[in-house]
Amino acid sequence: MDLTFTKRGGKSDDLTIIRADGTRESIACPKQGIIPHDMVHYAVESVLAARGFLSLVARGESAAFATTSAADEEAVERLVETFQAEMWGGRVPADDLIATYEHACGARGHPVAAVAPAEVEAIRARLDLLTRQWASVPLNGALTLTL
Repeated sequence: MDLTFTKRGGKSDDLTIIRADGTRESIACPKQGIIPHDMVHYAVESVLAARGFLSLVARGESAAFATTSAADEEAVERLVETFQAEMWGGRVPADDLIATYEHACGARGHPVAAVAPAEVEAIRARLDLLTRQWASVPLNGALTLTL
């Protein structure tokens, strides 16, 4: 599945998804001061091979939906949110990030996805690369990622 993020002016960027079967879908990605939310999903899900938003979209679910609230999907969403918070607020030790993630899952009443400190570092490395790549994309330019 290809994910093409296009940098736009205004309050949103665009994401065009081309699935393996050739179906295509586009959605708006509200700007948040860091890379797009769905790009954070890409970093997390590609490192962990986790079942989250992008795996559902790859299977044909509409990208304009919310997760189905299955425990593994919610666990991935909390992990994405935890990495986003770190991107906004600054890096913490990997064990602290994991503890924050586990607390967020517990507060929502669902299990955590297994994540080790080495995986946190691999996700961070991917996020760092994506951040540099996205920063170099000009207005109306695009960055395509393959999952």
